[in-house]
Amino acid sequence: MRSLLGAAVAAGLLVPVAGGPAFADGGDGGFTIKDPRITESSGLAASRAHPGVYWTHNDSGDGPYVYAVDSKTGETVATITMTGVGHPRDVEAISVGTDGNIYVGDIGDNLGGKWDHVWIYEFPEPAALGDATVRAAQYVVKYADGPRDAESLMVHPKTGRIYIASKKEGGGGLYEGPERLSASGTNVFRRIDEVPWVTDGAFSPDGTKLALRGYYWAAEYDWVNGRLGTRHAVEAPLMRQSESVTYTLDGTALLFGSEGESSPVARVPVVTGAGAKPPSVKGSSAAGGSGSTNLVYGALVFAGATALWLGGRRLLRRK
Repeated sequence: MRSLLGAAVAAGLLVPVAGGPAFADGGDGGFTIKDPRITESSGLAASRAHPGVYWTHNDSGDGPYVYAVDSKTGETVATITMTGVGHPRDVEAISVGTDGNIYVGDIGDNLGGKWDHVWIYEFPEPAALGDATVRAAQYVVKYADGPRDAESLMVHPKTGRIYIASKKEGGGGLYEGPERLSASGTNVFRRIDEVPWVTDGAFSPDGTKLALRGYYWAAEYDWVNGRLGTRHAVEAPLMRQSESVTYTLDGTALLFGSEGESSPVARVPVVTGAGAKPPSVKGSSAAGGSGSTNLVYGALVFAGATALWLGGRRLLRRK
């Protein structure tokens, strides 16, 4: 799915910050996904079995494929083909649980929240990296308050419970799944909180933080007794299409990804306590509460791209 930001970049209104802040200070550094098959990296998850490796997948239209990318080289070191799941409709998110399994969220809805149900796929993370075909479990998911478009699926590292954040321009919801998923029935996710327009999210390895990102912002939330706590602004790169986020395996940094060919993944160290700084405008975008300069900047970008899109539609109607 092409973003309005991407349209503005293509028209020359904006110059994307391709890599954003990238660091290599002992942890996994920023990298570029080199595989020409991965043109719409829409989710990102740190491997638990293979440090320094990150799982990703394409957006809608690819197939039942998941890719393992080495952060040191940007090269794909494994391609997993899932069987038993049919043809995925709109895969948007991926997460690795402490049970050693990979969870893939076929939870997008390009119709704006019209599909009666969506799916989650699950398979064991392979012990050895290499191309393989695996049989995945398939779970039917519905929302208690009706269909939703979503791009964020997060597995809590302590409880194993799955959460989904819906995507909506005016703000979405955070949904909690059942304690354990059922492959034989419908899994109902219930709304437990409100969130901004979210494109991806991830729990910290220790389960005490939930990071969420949108097109123009990012934040960490304290996770307290299974609910959102205090929100902390996070500096994040402004990217062509800001689609994914995950923690490094040691929890010291966040990795932010984007869609597109040769898409960049930028590393941002996690800063907490007195050393935390508000996000800067140059080369980053984050919402840290009312009055955030970056949120205003993002809104202006969004408004400009929207105007461009609407203008293009009018021109097409005149032809």
